[in-house]
Amino acid sequence: MISFPHAKINLGLSIVSKRPDGFHNLETIFYPLPIRDVLEIIPSEKTRFLPTGLEIPGAASDNLVMRAYQLLKSDFPIIGPLKIYLHKTIPMGSGLGGGSSDAAATLRLMNRLFGLEISPAELSHYALKLGSDCPFFMQSHPCFASGRGENLEPVVLDLSTYSFLLIHPEIRIETTWAFSKIKPLASGTDLRKDIFKPIETWCEIIRNEFEIPVFGFHPVLKQIKEKLYESGAIYAAMTGSGSTVYGIFPKGTRPVAGFENLRQTFIL
Repeated sequence: MISFPHAKINLGLSIVSKRPDGFHNLETIFYPLPIRDVLEIIPSEKTRFLPTGLEIPGAASDNLVMRAYQLLKSDFPIIGPLKIYLHKTIPMGSGLGGGSSDAAATLRLMNRLFGLEISPAELSHYALKLGSDCPFFMQSHPCFASGRGENLEPVVLDLSTYSFLLIHPEIRIETTWAFSKIKPLASGTDLRKDIFKPIETWCEIIRNEFEIPVFGFHPVLKQIKEKLYESGAIYAAMTGSGSTVYGIFPKGTRPVAGFENLRQTFIL
């Protein structure tokens, strides 16, 4: 069985409070984009994790795909060994949610392959154990997210009439570090309303709060954002806790001048 886990960007991101469990309450809009990994699972005599594409750091057992496999296997003895092929296109530590998307796809494929009959709500519960944004990847529609990211409200938002330029300068941002630099504070605005204001106004009203600490530590990311605006972006921002910076342009406008030395560039 095969799946093509997709990426996401954040349209706005505010950290509103710290929770008693050590996590943070946030507000953001997750917007899916068609940058995809490739995931295939095949019944086997022995479980093996076989990655290709972009290098995946760390032990295989720590990868979210393998953690998803072990999570379901611990509750469902019917699950047998698998060969798990993962071709990585979505950069790690980029704020594009690739690892979470891979994990969510693993849960869905295993549910189908082994006939587990886990409901969508239960699958989302398993997904949350793997990562705060994993529940979003159980579907593929824009959503307003709150809580840890698991409280999802569908948003009717279509940006298909625009072009996207995403720049990932191969800087990996550790999410834990990024959160440690944020002082939670209620934004005082309603992102669910602001997102429907003209996109030309977003640069004044929709912000990613991680940009201040991350740009301070990695000034090249701020320079990329400024360059995107200089190149004609209607709106530009960092996604998640970084390090990908994206620009939204008029349809058909896909400037790449000035970004040639950055290897991981996505044009949509």
